[in-house]
Amino acid sequence: MKITAVIPSYNNADFIADAINSILRQTQPVDEIIVIDDGSTDNTEQIVQALSADIIYFKQENRGPSAARNQGIKLAKGDWIAFLDADDQWVQNKIETQLGNLERYPELRLLTADMTEIDKHGQVLTKSALAKHNLFDGFQRLNGGPIPNALTALLEKNFIPPSTVLVFREILFETGLFNENIRFGEDLELWAKIAAKYPINCLPESLALRRLHGNNATQNILRMLEDLVKVLRSLKSNVRNELANQGCNIDMLIANSLTNLGYWYFSQARYKEARTAFLSSLNERITTRAILYLFSSCLPHTVILGIKAVKQLISKSTAK
Repeated sequence: MKITAVIPSYNNADFIADAINSILRQTQPVDEIIVIDDGSTDNTEQIVQALSADIIYFKQENRGPSAARNQGIKLAKGDWIAFLDADDQWVQNKIETQLGNLERYPELRLLTADMTEIDKHGQVLTKSALAKHNLFDGFQRLNGGPIPNALTALLEKNFIPPSTVLVFREILFETGLFNENIRFGEDLELWAKIAAKYPINCLPESLALRRLHGNNATQNILRMLEDLVKVLRSLKSNVRNELANQGCNIDMLIANSLTNLGYWYFSQARYKEARTAFLSSLNERITTRAILYLFSSCLPHTVILGIKAVKQLISKSTAK
């Protein structure tokens, strides 16, 4: 069994040395390290080359993290791929722990784990990302075994940070790699397509450090909402039967996501776009929430402002 570590990077010169060194310090060494430089304008290349002559460095035009990961997958010679974002780190026994888990459950095709969040100086912000989202106890009971109804669980909360993933390379090609047309949620789409067909797990042990800093990808709320709808529609097309077998109502998920998108437009006074989103939501599933928001978006702007002002007054008086 050979393992390839894939690091996508864009202008992460301040952090990439820590990421690579965390791979080089593994108690179970990987067989190959590939850095995909996604069009960086800093000195990433010099830093990578100074660390080890054995690292495969590939630079491409800036096309986003999905394209960078996909390029790494295509170049990899390992049977298994372990992803690491350039501003994150692995704990020293990350690979050893996951391989031990794979020995106990050889049917697994994607392994993930808990993660600790740190600031740019390395100070711990959140010891357990799973505990932060009330997921720790459930995965602890599974003790590293396959997750029942993993597809549905993923759509309730994406519990798979890319930097914790160890995945069988062959199934990445079977499921179609990362969607390069989606900027936010592209990992969720791929993990869900894998979970629909193969056993996956999540160890309740922190095996990676996620660094939160000012250079993290900007969280464009509108793009996130739009891309979530794209992800759900893609899953409806690709794994609808598997979703139904796990009791997941994908149409309702799409409807709710469209309503959330419409509400964002509504909050920005973009009423025409809001109505389009609410109508699309109702086309998926009839919900009272979408009907009420659709009605509200048809009111004159001055009336809407008045309603918002009244709601704010009520909220303030209730809070006293």
